[in-house]
Amino acid sequence: MAIIRWVLGRIILLLNFIFSPSGTKRSLEEQQKLDEQTQGFTLYQFEACPFCVKVRRAIKRNSLKIELRDAKNNPEHRQQLLEGGGAIKVPCLRIEKQGEVTWMYESNDIIQYLEQDIVGA
Repeated sequence: MAIIRWVLGRIILLLNFIFSPSGTKRSLEEQQKLDEQTQGFTLYQFEACPFCVKVRRAIKRNSLKIELRDAKNNPEHRQQLLEGGGAIKVPCLRIEKQGEVTWMYESNDIIQYLEQDIVGA
C-alpha cells in the first residue's frame, strides 16, 4: 500500500508541475496589500497530499505569499501542528492576525477563506 501511495503521490506532483496555474497579475499596490494580509499565514502540508496540492494551487493561482511548512518530514513543524491545531491533519492553515491565532483545516474551507475573505475583500 505504501508503494502505491508513493507512486500516486509522484503522479500528482508531476501533473501539478505540468499543469501549474498562472498567478494573478495585480498592481504593485494591490499585491503589497495582499502580502500584508497574508504575512501571518502558514500552511502546514505534506508535499504529495492531493488536498495540499489543491490548496497550494489556489495559493499560486491567487498570487498569495503564504509560508509552507512540511509537517511530514520536519518533526518541529509536525509538533507545532499537533500542539497548535490539535491534530496532525493536513492541509492546515495557521492564521495569525493581530496577535490572535486560528487554525483552519479542510482544503475547501481554506480555499474559500483565501478567495472570498482575503482576495475578494
